[in-house]
Amino acid sequence: MKDFLEQYRHDVLLAAGIALVAFTAFGLGRATAPLGEKGEWRVQELPLEASVRALEAAGGDDTEERGGVPPLSGTAGAFVASKNGTRYYLPECSGVNRIKEENRIWFASEEEALAEGYAPAKNCPGLSAQ
Repeated sequence: MKDFLEQYRHDVLLAAGIALVAFTAFGLGRATAPLGEKGEWRVQELPLEASVRALEAAGGDDTEERGGVPPLSGTAGAFVASKNGTRYYLPECSGVNRIKEENRIWFASEEEALAEGYAPAKNCPGLSAQ
């Protein structure tokens, strides 16, 4: 080892110097980078029915726990499908983003979607496997 260091002393010092400069430059770059500029955050609001369904799944299915508010029934439901497709999704699943708004069909329950001939999407966690 001693012979190696004597023979390649200049090369070892050069490599150590380059590594030291690289680590110092990286550290200074990280220290001076502005915080929070990782990218733009996108907030997506879910239909209220999906939020209620998520609360029910977490064990808060009593109307009393929701402040006396009964489940909603409106145009948007707890499940969505494309009128041109064969699968249904939860509103928060990524597949919903690929369905045009005018092609979306909303269902109040999973049973309703199944009765219409739709199957659960395989890439959407939280749906019962059929």
